[in-house]
Amino acid sequence: MKLFLLIILTTSLFFQNACGPLKYKKVSAKDFPPDPQSRIKKNMEEGRGFRILGGNKGSGTFEFASSNPLWKATLDTLDFIPLVSANYSGGIIITDWYGENNSPNESIKITVRMLTNEIRSDALDVKVFLKTCSQNSNNCTISQKNNNLTTELKFNILKRASRYEKERLTKYKKENPYNVSTPRKEKDKPKKKKKD
Repeated sequence: MKLFLLIILTTSLFFQNACGPLKYKKVSAKDFPPDPQSRIKKNMEEGRGFRILGGNKGSGTFEFASSNPLWKATLDTLDFIPLVSANYSGGIIITDWYGENNSPNESIKITVRMLTNEIRSDALDVKVFLKTCSQNSNNCTISQKNNNLTTELKFNILKRASRYEKERLTKYKKENPYNVSTPRKEKDKPKKKKKD
């Protein structure tokens, strides 16, 4: 028991000592900005801090779900059907089997995969599966349908997403009336004339 306490005491002294592995390194006040907001920003960029609310967006290619018009439009379009899975980071939405009362032996399942955040015709991969069961519901067959429903769903999602994006841009212009210039690319910069 005494040996155990001696080991713990020696180890703790070792870690507290400035010569140990937690040795303090000298820093200069010149390396740290005097403004607290600038220091916080620098620490966050270097990964030496964390924020509970707000902060930078994640390192993934997708934006936050509520600000992504394509994601929001897909959820709103598929609002009539229960969802099994909605994985934002993977960009996929899977619905449950859905059937109407007038055709109890048929039901559909829809999967929507987002290939990009941009609102364009090839941004979505929509698949509709049809499950047809016999009268006693023992034998069911599932087949993929590439019919008008797939095209109509894709069209409605893209139409709604473009409307959300337009509303977002209008709101942004109202909140930020000043025109902020974006940095020009190298190819857009005017070329300097060579002196003879």
